[in-house]
Amino acid sequence: MQYELVEVRYEGDYATITLNHPQRRNALSLKMMEELTAAFNEVGESPVLGVILAANGPAFSAGHDFADMVDQDLVAMRRLLQVCTHLMNTIQAIPQPVLARVHAIATAAGCQLVATCDLAVASTEAKFATPGGKGGWFCTTPMVAVSRNIGRKRALEMLLTGEPIDAQTAYEWGLVNRVVPPECLVEEAQRLLEAATRGSFISKGLGKQAFYAQIDLPQPQAYAYALEVMAASSQLPDAQEGMRAFLEKRPPRFLRPGERSE
Repeated sequence: MQYELVEVRYEGDYATITLNHPQRRNALSLKMMEELTAAFNEVGESPVLGVILAANGPAFSAGHDFADMVDQDLVAMRRLLQVCTHLMNTIQAIPQPVLARVHAIATAAGCQLVATCDLAVASTEAKFATPGGKGGWFCTTPMVAVSRNIGRKRALEMLLTGEPIDAQTAYEWGLVNRVVPPECLVEEAQRLLEAATRGSFISKGLGKQAFYAQIDLPQPQAYAYALEVMAASSQLPDAQEGMRAFLEKRPPRFLRPGERSE
């Protein structure tokens, strides 16, 4: 697929999806969200092991593009927000770990993007905000992702005040995994993604899916679900290979994406 507002680059075992509309501060217009969804579907079906979400320009993402929204009726707004929700769900549905590499400010739905990714590494120059709390339109859908990353009081502080938090605060609150100087951002993001993608690709993909399925279930239901997933996945060739390799004291040989066992 040809993209106008995003770039997709493959390098070895990894793909990088880059928001590339800097003149609009990578605002999540309808077209941008549709292209991002298509890009994540593309890399999700590819043989790569992991995905980095990055951005060009002075902002990671300024959130929704109000030019798409002003004077729109309820039907149009509902559709636009459904497209946004589908994008967020797609990020969590693909089997590969997705890591947000955040070099600058991420606000509203841009902050939602970061919170939705499986992992995030931020530059010390990055900031995060859900500014609807100090405007006329509350950040209700970004709230879903943000409140699943950080505690209630901190989420409500971000949502109600609309004030930005710096990268170190985002780290302490649990919104990002690492904070590094700008010159170390690319290297640290790649290092963390490589660590997160070692081992069995198929096992990790099932584990990612199971994580999001169980995280908001009551504990008894979460255990019941996880038990069945873990029991079923024990029958996979990679699971058996991992057990045998451990017992035989040798490195395991896991299947590559798309590869079949003999």
